Amino acid sequence: MIPTSPGGRGSAAAGGRPWRVERFAALPSTNDAALDRARAGDPGNLWIVADRQTSGRGRRGRVWVSESGNLFATALLIDPCPARHLAELPFVAVTAAHRAVAGHVARGAERVKIKWPNDLMVDGRKVAGILLESTRIGDGRTAVAIGIGINCKLAPAVTETPATSLLASGSGVLPEILFDDLAEGLARMLETWDGGIGFGAVRDEWLAHAVGLGAPIRVRLVDGEEQGVFEAIDTAGRLVLRTVDGERRTISAGDVFFPAGAGAE
Repeated sequence: MIPTSPGGRGSAAAGGRPWRVERFAALPSTNDAALDRARAGDPGNLWIVADRQTSGRGRRGRVWVSESGNLFATALLIDPCPARHLAELPFVAVTAAHRAVAGHVARGAERVKIKWPNDLMVDGRKVAGILLESTRIGDGRTAVAIGIGINCKLAPAVTETPATSLLASGSGVLPEILFDDLAEGLARMLETWDGGIGFGAVRDEWLAHAVGLGAPIRVRLVDGEEQGVFEAIDTAGRLVLRTVDGERRTISAGDVFFPAGAGAE
């Protein structure tokens, strides 16, 4: 458990790495608050946690519904790795989130899956998402905000990818309890990753819980769409797709969709 005072600060250590926690009743965005701390000179290893967000967002600027009862948390890191390894951090974060969520869902190993690149699914419905944002701060170092939103109690009713909550999935875990597991899991996964040296181990864990491997998928890209079979992720985390014409293509960014009825375990 991470000791905190209500609405205040706390501290924790996992594997010798100290972390601090700041909790708020409401914030516009936990990612924005974390990056503001970095610009003001915060050394990192800081969690910003809010009961709700008034301007939450997901990938590609999508609105993230941020009502009380869910978990909204951002981990701030300063210069966590060489620039070429930054794209690996969402995989680190989602495997940590998988560990935390699966531990609170009945038959979690069967039901909780990861959708490329960093969405967490329960019974084929999205329950959590990761948003990684970075900025160069005044001394030239890179600040990275790893935002994690988990639907504990509530889920949006109308979304392109059907959503669910942990409560609807049979788990009544409270956000503050789930956060403790998430924070511990992320600290341990960061140790395993070791600034990119250990991404192979992170990739193996990601693949062990991936949904859709070996199955047909559709990938929406910025400039179009591809269909084919999801073969793997490569050593950089890119999706490896065997297209309908037999070409093997690697994809760095996109939205994955499954045929009707697929994706649920």
